[in-house]
Amino acid sequence: MSTDSDPVTGTAAGTSAGSGLMVDVRGVHKNFGALEVLRGVDLQVRTGEVTVVLGPSGSGKSTLLRSINHLEKLNRGYISIDGELIGYRRVGSKLHELKEREVLKQRLHIGFVFQNFNLFPHLTVVENIIEAPVSALRRSRKAAVEQAGRLLERVGLADRADAYPRQLSGGQQQRVAIARALALEPKVLLFDEPTSALDPELVGEVLDVIKDLARTGTTMIVVTHEIGFAREVADTVVFMDDGVIVEQGPPAEVLDRPRHARTQAFLSKVL
Repeated sequence: MSTDSDPVTGTAAGTSAGSGLMVDVRGVHKNFGALEVLRGVDLQVRTGEVTVVLGPSGSGKSTLLRSINHLEKLNRGYISIDGELIGYRRVGSKLHELKEREVLKQRLHIGFVFQNFNLFPHLTVVENIIEAPVSALRRSRKAAVEQAGRLLERVGLADRADAYPRQLSGGQQQRVAIARALALEPKVLLFDEPTSALDPELVGEVLDVIKDLARTGTTMIVVTHEIGFAREVADTVVFMDDGVIVEQGPPAEVLDRPRHARTQAFLSKVL
């Protein structure tokens, strides 16, 4: 990785292609007006790993996730996925923001599952899943429908292809949202509190799907409050507070033997 100093980002700049890194977050700052939400975040996720991000409300977890696929523009720092800068192009020693159509093309490789599903209410389940592959990837409708059928089987909803979102439970809608994200065959999947909008009895069915993805080697970053899930699935647990990563490491270390007082205080309230 080259280390030419970047005056725009204020951090070492380069790419991670060939290093085994899938997601590389370096020196990321994000402000909303005078409010500094991310304050120099560094995070590396290797190919096939699951990183679970924990932290209190307002700690910057969701903003970090949204920054990874450039839903939020950075004030400083940079993010690359599989060696490709996200949202910017390097020209000499400076970064120039990409045009929206170029960012949209990059997002095709970054699956994002929102907490409130974000399904198109006027489309059936299968139509929701094939929309992006057909319109953005120019796949044939026949091939996209066949793929959608396989994905619906994978998430346990093969019999609901022709249903509309309003006819599904919250857990079913979230499983459709996961299938929709997988339809683009992304390099990484981002989950923003995927169970927070669900009734307690529906949480397990969504977590089971995510656990299955973890077993098959899907690279994932999951923002969640589900400590048991983090303990079972994560390769790395990250604890954020006040816009910084306070502590990170294997689940057994961060969850069972946290070193930082802020991590200890948070876990004492949720465990």
